[in-house]
Amino acid sequence: MKQPYTLKKSLGQHFLHDENMCMKIVAQIPERRPLQLLEVGPGGGAITKYIIELEGIGYKAIEVDEEKITYLQATYPALQGKIIHKDILRAEKPFDGHFSVIGNFPYNISSPILFKVLEWEEDVDEVIGMFQKEVALRISSGPGSKVYGILSVLMQAFFNIEYLFDVHENCFTPPPKVKSGVLKFVNIHNPHSIMNKRKFTTLVKTAFGQRRKTLRNALKPLLDAEALKDPIMDKRAEQLSVADFVRLYKQYYA
Repeated sequence: MKQPYTLKKSLGQHFLHDENMCMKIVAQIPERRPLQLLEVGPGGGAITKYIIELEGIGYKAIEVDEEKITYLQATYPALQGKIIHKDILRAEKPFDGHFSVIGNFPYNISSPILFKVLEWEEDVDEVIGMFQKEVALRISSGPGSKVYGILSVLMQAFFNIEYLFDVHENCFTPPPKVKSGVLKFVNIHNPHSIMNKRKFTTLVKTAFGQRRKTLRNALKPLLDAEALKDPIMDKRAEQLSVADFVRLYKQYYA
């Protein structure tokens, strides 16, 4: 059957068509009501059509592609006035108060979307997101792993992360050339009391910027000579836990 809209490679569009998988993703939405829920990139409405059937949900979506918005509003009249025509990376916070986020995130901007979530972190209770599997494993990995990196530390500092399940390529139109995975992030309410998220992010990014070097070399642009004498500076960024990064931030950079 011909789709009533076009797929745009420039927007990283791969549309989920497997109905069982769509329902499996929607089943991850928290049961508490009322619930404010933002869908990022509803596309052709694969999971949207199930979400709007749920009771007690204040729903909004952010979609950059005008053609998809026209299609969605014509196909699902309940979406009138609920779709924000904007790039998620430039969007304002969509709700007053707390909300959750769900989406088959465009793989070419999935990492920037999580940085956007971090901006809104105080109000984001959960995120249910589909990612390229390699990215999902990286975000959920722990210290000592070769794929542990910036987003692993930053997201784990503020959220519990669970890798829920794989999504096969054949669940999509067109099938992507990579495997996919669904993650669930649950806000843990800043347990480390990180007061300046921007500075903490700078420290973590700088530490991983030259990940083959010891922290003593990588963090030289940020920290003074006394801080660089700390024995932990003999390690590389991938060897540090979230708690280790928090200690460095609080002791030397906050």
